[in-house]
Amino acid sequence: MKTLRLIIALLVVGIALGSNAQVTRRTDGETRKKDKKEGAAAITDRQQSFYEVREPSDADLQWMKVIYRSIDLTKDKNPALYYPEEPNADGENLFFIIMRLLAKNQISAYEYLDGREMFTEEFKVKVGEMMDRFHIYYTEAKNSTAKNPIYEFENADIPSNEVLSYYIIEKWEFDTRSNQMKARVEALCPVLHRMDEWGGEAVKYPMFWVKLNDIRPYMAQQYVFTDDDNNLARYSLDDFFKLNMYSGEIYKTKNLRNQSLRQLYPEEEAYKHAQDSIEQRLRSFNQDLWVPPLEVLQARAEAEEKARAEAEGELEEGEEGAEQVEGEATTSEGEEKSVTRTTKRGSKSSSKSSTTKKSSKSKTKDKKTKIKERKPKSNNQTVNTGVRSVRNRKK
Repeated sequence: MKTLRLIIALLVVGIALGSNAQVTRRTDGETRKKDKKEGAAAITDRQQSFYEVREPSDADLQWMKVIYRSIDLTKDKNPALYYPEEPNADGENLFFIIMRLLAKNQISAYEYLDGREMFTEEFKVKVGEMMDRFHIYYTEAKNSTAKNPIYEFENADIPSNEVLSYYIIEKWEFDTRSNQMKARVEALCPVLHRMDEWGGEAVKYPMFWVKLNDIRPYMAQQYVFTDDDNNLARYSLDDFFKLNMYSGEIYKTKNLRNQSLRQLYPEEEAYKHAQDSIEQRLRSFNQDLWVPPLEVLQARAEAEEKARAEAEGELEEGEEGAEQVEGEATTSEGEEKSVTRTTKRGSKSSSKSSTTKKSSKSKTKDKKTKIKERKPKSNNQTVNTGVRSVRNRKK
């Protein structure tokens, strides 16, 4: 009897658990469909903490350099941030992701202050005012309130095709715990390139700053094509920034006067040199910290010795050429003097002197080359120029 009651109780419990699981599965499925329909999936605090890149404390840092870069979306590897221009089956680009999150009040944007950025509550951007300033059409959502404003817009009203570049704040930090230099992107700023009414060159309008940690979980869900040869989207937008797959030129470094490189170096050659020197210093920072292995030192010494030997060989060849030119110059001067002396008495002597000039040149060249190859036995050798005096002919 007890066994029968136990079996009935277990059956009742199993039926109840099965019904609860079915309800849970239906609820999860509806939630996923709803999130997919809305665009960006809901991010929990656990997911946010998983994707967040924590900033190292000042106690662990020994050295830091703040770099401002301009990422041109029309060059090199950066078009992965631009396409698709409008959302499609492959997903949406970075600017659409940012605008949707701002419209739903899921992230915060901060004012662009040109080098004096402050990511605090005081400098937060009001999304409605920002869209009015850049002429982006929108409507307020039904559940929008004064404390929690939410907006809606059409895809065609987002000027994604005009966002042709991004500014990023890049921090290069030397961590004493890992003894390595690491680069991480702290924030990014979409830049509008808009033409004036009269045409001409497009004007750049920086819109706002967004902290990368705030949008990392959403970027991790969007995979992009990084190579035209491989049509498999293997990297997400989060990987694109985390692995430094972008390419951009340095336009500013943090300094006391808050001046850009163009202000510090107005000339184009000096400007390019400053960019290259900063880039080279950052890239070679880790290598300069450690003493290279013995094999590397030996290879460097051999390369330097070879370069020195080649340089000395070129110098010797240059000196020999200079000596030969000087010898020819001295012989030609002597022959010209003899010609001037002989041509005073008649034209016949000038023809003879011209023939003897060629023979004397060839002889002096032979003598010079022999002297360079081996030392002469005696220094009393005289060079016969083959020119006779005209005065002795009458005798």
